[in-house]
Amino acid sequence: MNSETSESGGTSPLFFIFDPTPEGRVLVTVSEKKIPSVAGAEEFRSSLAAFGAVSKHDGCDMWGAADPALAQRVCCAFVSRRELPGMFGYNLFMRSCAAYQMMNLTLKNKFCGACDAPMQDHAADRARFCPGCGNTVYPILAAAVIVAVEKDGMLLLGRNVNFPPERYSVLAGFVDPGETLEDAARREVYEESRVAIKNVRYFGNQPWPFPNSMMFAFNADWESGEPTPDGREITDVRWFEPTSPPNLPPSISISRGLIDDWLARAASRK
Repeated sequence: MNSETSESGGTSPLFFIFDPTPEGRVLVTVSEKKIPSVAGAEEFRSSLAAFGAVSKHDGCDMWGAADPALAQRVCCAFVSRRELPGMFGYNLFMRSCAAYQMMNLTLKNKFCGACDAPMQDHAADRARFCPGCGNTVYPILAAAVIVAVEKDGMLLLGRNVNFPPERYSVLAGFVDPGETLEDAARREVYEESRVAIKNVRYFGNQPWPFPNSMMFAFNADWESGEPTPDGREITDVRWFEPTSPPNLPPSISISRGLIDDWLARAASRK
């Protein structure tokens, strides 16, 4: 586990290097099982500069994109960012996700979408700036809602087409323009399950950069309707008892936080 600290007591800067897959796997040194530090950046700089983006370093983390073959040349391995909480803890996982989003901001905004001039890093903000026309582009944060719907002590869980085998989770979806978060929660649950909900209550939030979501979590109560999957995103949806939960999402996600909260409340009522 990375444990380097600066003289001020803070965490030392790391060099997050990603491959070009949609998963955005991150480079880990095999021998030490560590994320490379900024202090060792020169070892990777030539390979990175030829392939993708390399950030300027100002005492913070650096990031870059690399050919997958780089791992073999420097005795490292690319691992999924989803594995990082178990390897290094949640805080480092979130640092890697922020680095991944900033790298994509740079790679996808080399030229201005308004006037085609070369873009550059914004002097003050986490953004890309066009010196030609003043166009400023910030990292994408797509608002999404995720909802734990309860009825008589049971929880509504659905199976998404992209889930691993037997995985179920609470229902979620993106917020449309002009919607409140609560409106989006009601619409998404109904679209995916044909269940109407009431008493929508805020639970918490979590950045979830797979690739760039900001998740807003809610609790809600069943109002009407029988669970019916939409057949497109959701292949199955049903009520589950707390005594027999299915294969659940990993603990790093706020979806699991909602489910664990339901399980804890169920256990407290016994």
